[in-house]
Formats: sequence, structure tokens, C-alpha cells
Amino acid sequence: MQLVTNVCRNIFKYRRKLDFFVQPQSRRASQENPRLRILFFGTDNFSLPSLRTLNESSKHGGIVSSLEVVTSFRAKRNPLKKYAEVEKLPLHDWPLQDPAVIAKKFDLGVVVSFGHLIPENLITSFRRGMLNVHASLLPKLRGAAPIVHAIRNGDIETGVTIMKIKPLHFDIGEILKQEKVDIPKDMLMPELHEKLANLGAVTLLHCIENLDHVYRVQISQNDQEATYAPKINTQFAEVRWSEMSAKQVYDLYRSLYSYKQPTTRLGSGEPVKLFKLQFDADENDDSSDCTSPGHIKYCRRRKRLLVCCSDGRLVSIEQLAIGGKKVMSAQEFYNGFLSKLASSERVFTCR
Repeated sequence: MQLVTNVCRNIFKYRRKLDFFVQPQSRRASQENPRLRILFFGTDNFSLPSLRTLNESSKHGGIVSSLEVVTSFRAKRNPLKKYAEVEKLPLHDWPLQDPAVIAKKFDLGVVVSFGHLIPENLITSFRRGMLNVHASLLPKLRGAAPIVHAIRNGDIETGVTIMKIKPLHFDIGEILKQEKVDIPKDMLMPELHEKLANLGAVTLLHCIENLDHVYRVQISQNDQEATYAPKINTQFAEVRWSEMSAKQVYDLYRSLYSYKQPTTRLGSGEPVKLFKLQFDADENDDSSDCTSPGHIKYCRRRKRLLVCCSDGRLVSIEQLAIGGKKVMSAQEFYNGFLSKLASSERVFTCR
């Protein structure tokens, strides 16, 4: 998997970047800090670089003296459980039995993409508190899907936040450190996911190595500036041709890439999933053919479907699937379906 394959190379790259900006006295202080026993909470591929980084610290005499993992044994394709078993890290199933008793064996709790609210009695059981890695620049994009929403919103930058865990609510704790990354206009979700996971791992380790310092400079979040990134549902993936510009349709596609497909309907008929979609603002030379939002034209020269959006610009579709059938090319879709319809019926619609 690309996320795991490149993690070591990227960890060292981001580590060098952070070390450059750390003052010499901070590095000396981190070396003087006592080693910490850490209980790690996570479930998915975003968690994995952070767990791997803390484990490497433990194995090579770094700030982490011991490391154990809490995850859900019921989660499908749980990469953390697999990694912990290979590395012989002690595992705990969630929910914990006697959580406060277990936590008292550790100095610090670390939560990365865990997805479960941590009870207050567990949070307060850690002598040095609990840290969380969140994939946005809090208080912007609190919630379960900040990476998807950042791309869908057309944001040009995002980042990671290391914050303290507070009880009762997600993503409201004091900010310890933030790092920014750019979102290029054609970046797809998996690439941003990987970049933030790796950056989050290095930033987390930096905070743990300088825990006293980051606690002293922590800042509270301004709730008035908060925005939200809820879980992705079926409605999120729907293309609303009459409301969305061509760029917004393309940003939706980028945000869901490899996770879900944007969906639409052919007229009032069967659902359609869009698998490969392009938009180039500088090469939208066919926009004069854009009649009404959702109207479909087949371009024989380029073997693509051109679909009109609300701003009078076009997106091009190269691969799609209709009614649960296999993925087909735009040419196959035209020959098998579109060519049989009258021009007025060649329209993509919402539900």
C-alpha cells in the first residue's frame, strides 16, 4: 500500500523540516525529558505512521520507553492490529475493561484517527494527559472527515494539529502545535491523506519529545471560528449539476477518489457512478456547447463525455458505471446507452 510503502522516507523528510525550526534549547530539553510509557489509540491507515514512529522511538532508546495499542478487534482490515501483532506490541480491544486501571500503567495517552469518544475517567487517568493528531488546522474542520471536506471545499491549504484530548466532545482541546501543507489544484485525496498522516506522525513525536514546552505554549481554540467535517454519507457524493460549478464537481471527485464515487442518474432512470473525471479551466474550449446543467455530449475526437455544469463550463468523464454494471469507458457508455436516447434525454440528474 502506497501509504505504508513511503512512510519511512517521508517521516525522515518531515522530521528534518521540523528539526530545522526547533531551537537548540528545545532539542536539549527533549533529550533531558524522562522516557514515557504510552498507550496508543487508533484504527486505520492514518493512525499507522504515528504508531510506527512511536514504536521506532521505543526500539531505539527514544522518548518512548514502552508502547501498547488500543484498537477495535471488530474493525475490518485493521492495519494497526496487524502491525502490532508483527511488532509484538501488546494489544487491547475497545472498549477497555477497567480502563482507568489500565491507563494508570502509562504516562501518556495518544489518539490518532480512533473514532470513539474517550470517557473522562480514562482521560484523567494519564499522568501526562492525552494527545490527539487531527488532520486539519483546528478549529477549522472539526469532525470525522477533514481531509475529504478540505478538498471538497476547494481549500488551497490544510495541515495537522496536535491537541490535548478533552472529555465529552471531539476536537475541542487546546492546540499544542500545527503544521500546514498546500493542496494543489489536482491533488487527489489519497496523496493528501498520506502527506498528512506522515506529517502528523513527525509532529506528534516532536510534541512528545518537548512535552513540557508545548504544554506551556498551548492555546485554546476559538469556537467562533469552528467549521465542521462530518462523516461522509450518500448525499455528500451526489453531483448536483444545477447547483455545482465544473470546479466544484471536480473537487468532489478529487475528495472522494479511491474511497467512493460521485453519483448521478441518467435522466430519471438508473444510478450512475463516475470513476474517472477531469476538469481543466485553461482548456475548456468546448464550453460553447454547454446548453443546460447535466446535459451530456459525447466527444468522438477525445472519446469522452462532456457534461455541462451550473457555471456553463464542462467536466469530461472517461470512465463510469451504470446501474451496478461493470466500469466502462465513455465510448462504451455512448454506444450502449447514450446513442439510443434522444438529445433531450441525454441528461444527468440528481435523485
